[in-house]
Amino acid sequence: MLADFSFADNTVGYLIEGTMNKEAILELRSQILEKFETHDKINLYLEDSNIEHFSLSAATIGALFPLEYAKRFNKIALVTDRKWIHALAAVDNVLIGADLKYFPVKDRMSAISWIAEVNS
Repeated sequence: MLADFSFADNTVGYLIEGTMNKEAILELRSQILEKFETHDKINLYLEDSNIEHFSLSAATIGALFPLEYAKRFNKIALVTDRKWIHALAAVDNVLIGADLKYFPVKDRMSAISWIAEVNS
């Protein structure tokens, strides 16, 4: 299940729970692509809000999507306690031009504050 919210016109966030399978990640991807229709670049906040299961296809699509659209992101905040997601994000961070940070769930407020900051 995806719950979306906006911090600002060009900043969108998603709380993700339940099963993250191919269908769910493609729905998330579709919603982000819709945001690109009205903005050249966006900030993206993603929070693991009790995801019960990840499929391999969802993890693969989720890791490749920021690479495919790297020039369309200003900042990406990933909030999760899953170390393997932090590892994938570290690899993505080296390869993309966007500012990507990952936070443990206990630092959720720091992540929200960081993603909402206006870039200078």
